[in-house]
Amino acid sequence: GEPFTANDVKFTWQFTTDETAATTTIATYLPIKDVEVVDDHTVTIHFKNAAPGWYSPFATGFGGQILPQHVLKDFTGAKGRDAKFNLNPIGTGPYKVTEFKSGDVMMCEINDKYREADKPYFSKVEFKGGGDATAAARAALQSGETDWGWNLQVEKSVLVPMAESSTVGDLLNTPSVNVERLIVNFADPNKEVDGARSEPSTQHPFLTDKSVRQALSLAADRQTVADQLYGPAGKATPNILVAPEKFASQNTSFEFNLDKAKQTLDAAGWTGSPRAKGGVPIKILYQTTINPLRQKTQEIIKQGWESIGVPTELKSIDAGVYFSSDAGNPDTAAHLYADIEMYTSGPSSPYPIDYMTNWKSVNPAVDIAQKSNQWAGGNIHRWVNEDYNKLYTQALTELDEAKQVKLFWGMNDLVVNEIVVVPLVHRSDVTANSKKLKGFETSPWTPDVHDIANWYFEG
Repeated sequence: GEPFTANDVKFTWQFTTDETAATTTIATYLPIKDVEVVDDHTVTIHFKNAAPGWYSPFATGFGGQILPQHVLKDFTGAKGRDAKFNLNPIGTGPYKVTEFKSGDVMMCEINDKYREADKPYFSKVEFKGGGDATAAARAALQSGETDWGWNLQVEKSVLVPMAESSTVGDLLNTPSVNVERLIVNFADPNKEVDGARSEPSTQHPFLTDKSVRQALSLAADRQTVADQLYGPAGKATPNILVAPEKFASQNTSFEFNLDKAKQTLDAAGWTGSPRAKGGVPIKILYQTTINPLRQKTQEIIKQGWESIGVPTELKSIDAGVYFSSDAGNPDTAAHLYADIEMYTSGPSSPYPIDYMTNWKSVNPAVDIAQKSNQWAGGNIHRWVNEDYNKLYTQALTELDEAKQVKLFWGMNDLVVNEIVVVPLVHRSDVTANSKKLKGFETSPWTPDVHDIANWYFEG
């Protein structure tokens, strides 16, 4: 590598905001007008307008990564996808990548140029991928093969006894900002346009009818999902934005009512079994990642939907494939070649404007996931709503806290009441660590390993 300088900060902003690069974080950097290099280690960031979330581009736990100009200067724009850096990144952290095998393993060793001379404390770190959440929990809580297990989305009947009997590990349940949700596709996943499906130029044959979406929401038993599957690791929620607490709307509620769901479909002219209208049947393809808890969630949701006359096909995809950014992979969450999908997400900044970009369509060509932007747009629902866009645009620059609260409540309420999303469970961050591992601090606003330079063994 080469020395980190302020020029890398400016380059990061330029690289990310190039629309031809189709970066997934472009919306976070667009409020910036210019990054002025003052000297090698000082920049002045100029915003286009007042910016209540001024720290989001460069100073949040899940963001703030600085791209090395000397490595990526020849890979700007559309060429960015071809950079070796994508699978072999370099940075200023305590460790450097020595080996990376997608879906399998990442090996790291000490960065001998790290800014704190006496850190980190481990000579090597191995990140093991593949497997599933249950296996990860066993490795940390039973066999002791691993020292840290993250995102342990494991059914409570399995995880709690595992933790209670463990002699090698501890289970951590940290308050989270994330919501497990059902995502509605407003485009047609079966109609092909220029070699792609679910293109925003198409309309879903039945999910664009709000009555259908209302019925599906009424028939989704989120309370049972939360109580029986998540237990202390989650609670049913009507909101898609649950943190910070002041931004969690108090206007919303949820209801599980199969009779009301049937009546809603009847009143809208969707009759029979399976339900149909004008020769168009309601048949759902519902996808998520391979995970026993998620498959049980699917079964609970499917039971409710089929009881109101909506046949539901379940699909489960390897998480490494599902969350891939590979434009050539048709099974990614962003491609959404299904009617409904399910996963967890949440804000990465205490001023959660970055998270709310997931429903905006201010610039549809950039904002909405589609073939032309390599499915990098955050709005994977293909939903367009000008009222939402107005609230979002105002929230970008609003400095009055009381008005901010109203704006974020308004955005949440539109997404929830229009049933663009069916929120299911406000999840906790569940991790497991070796009893001898010390030095870590958890937070809902940072990745688990944000302070890995401080980790050490005791005893």
